[in-house]
Amino acid sequence: MPTPASLVRFEDLTFSPRFAYGDQAQVVEVSGNATDTPLGTGFARFTNADIPWTVQYDEVVLVLEGTMSVHTDDVAHHLGPKDSMWLPKGTQLRYVSASALVFYAIHPANWAEANQ
Repeated sequence: MPTPASLVRFEDLTFSPRFAYGDQAQVVEVSGNATDTPLGTGFARFTNADIPWTVQYDEVVLVLEGTMSVHTDDVAHHLGPKDSMWLPKGTQLRYVSASALVFYAIHPANWAEANQ
């Protein structure tokens, strides 16, 4: 049986360090593996971040507060509040930000399991 719809209040969320870059990024999942859905969503906080990554899923990022740059190839895409960017699976990039709060959506949410 699918997980029922649920309201998530931002003030009730608890951010956790993101893997090897925990001093630069903290994340919290809203939907995904824990809610048994292929659509992963959540929030990320970036602080003095310069994080290299190859996207393992389709992703959309939406900057809510602050600014960030997404460096792809030789292009720096600068995003401010209410700016969003689609990143297809396989994109090599760097997330760079002095300070930002970002909402993200990824598909599939279980990308790590699927890549094993």
